[in-house]
Amino acid sequence: MLLSPELLNRLTPLEIKARQIVEGFISGLHKSPFFGFSVEFAEHRPYHPGDDLKHLDWKVYGKRERYFVKQYEEETNLRCYMLMDVSSSMQFRYFADWSKLRYGVHLGAAMAYMLHRQRDGCGLAAFDREIGEIIPAKSSYGHLLHLYKNLEQILDTYDGDVPQKRQTASAEAIHQLAERINRRSLVIILTDLFENVQKQDELISALKHLRHKKHEVILFHLLEKRSERELDFPDDRYVFSDLETGGEMDVVPRQIRKDYQKKMKEYTKNFRITCSDANISYEEVDTQDPFDYALLAFLNKRRRLM
Repeated sequence: MLLSPELLNRLTPLEIKARQIVEGFISGLHKSPFFGFSVEFAEHRPYHPGDDLKHLDWKVYGKRERYFVKQYEEETNLRCYMLMDVSSSMQFRYFADWSKLRYGVHLGAAMAYMLHRQRDGCGLAAFDREIGEIIPAKSSYGHLLHLYKNLEQILDTYDGDVPQKRQTASAEAIHQLAERINRRSLVIILTDLFENVQKQDELISALKHLRHKKHEVILFHLLEKRSERELDFPDDRYVFSDLETGGEMDVVPRQIRKDYQKKMKEYTKNFRITCSDANISYEEVDTQDPFDYALLAFLNKRRRLM
């Protein structure tokens, strides 16, 4: 496993956790996934922890005994916006060590760190029934720390023990984002897609809205597969509670498991096909898996977009 949740829980702040996730992931690859700097030198800037050491200017250090990094023209190759679902269903976990929200925040932090190392700009927005403040995409180290602070606030605010009945309205939030981002960007959506099945067409329409605006779209579907996809609970009677509405249902999982799995498989297959037809990248992420599964999927799609 890449890094255990127990270890990450002992690491603070989120900046350090993200760097540990990414650097642990990179060390397992034979070839670096990063695309590097452009070739035209522009100026120097002070070194920040996390900057690639190969870009240090040792001649300047010899003269001034301070670390400076060579900066290049067109250092921001791409602008990325991460859209984070903070609805109540994202608090769910049963078998996994972390809730879907906590997993998504750490995954988002790791991707922001990777984008920063590539000199790509990254922005952030959270949503439930509507979208909140949109933090613009920038590539500076100070901006990266600002993103981490906001991600930590998301955890402090929304990942509590008591559900707060915040319902999901992904389609509305995505439409709002599409109208508010003016420059062509990469949009990464981190969500559990927990909303009425009848609203699937509305969600696809919103994703197509982003594509119509010339944005590239990667949708990470966060779920705990063993419980939410397989309904693999020990034999017993359970009361399932909807975290977003408070509705309850008395269920014996073994009695409905086969039909449930069949319907979930059909739903996911149809959604995946629809996304593919619209040139929207769909990636399913099991929150019981280590982060490197999702990071590798991200890099593979990122390469395709370059």
